[in-house]
Amino acid sequence: MVTLSQSFAALRLCVLLLLLPLSGGWAQDRLPREPDLATRIEEHYDHEARLFLMLYALQGDGHVDYVTGRVVHEYTRNSYGNPVYQTEASPLLYWWNHTLYNDPEQDGVNGNERVYQEHIEFDLSRYKPCLGTGQPC
Repeated sequence: MVTLSQSFAALRLCVLLLLLPLSGGWAQDRLPREPDLATRIEEHYDHEARLFLMLYALQGDGHVDYVTGRVVHEYTRNSYGNPVYQTEASPLLYWWNHTLYNDPEQDGVNGNERVYQEHIEFDLSRYKPCLGTGQPC
């Protein structure tokens, strides 16, 4: 049988845990804002998902460590043959720190993003099949 004092002790513990900052080692890091374009190293159009992907190297080492995916509304080519995409202003998807985030409101990084999947790697070979063949990309 649980006593009233045990219930209050459990309640105090819950309140204390809720008041602790979420920056400890056992709490998930906050998704950083979309990086500056100077750190962008590649971009890809995913025809299946109709997403314009921007790949960033935040550490400046050429290794992809942040990805954004914007919904594409229109895809055309300019007079030089280069692709032109009309996209949403803010991404629908973010990949960072081995976690895929969903932002259904597409309002930029502001804390309302939802974790879609954790412990996931970004598979660049999907957009560069030459990586699996050993041929230069």
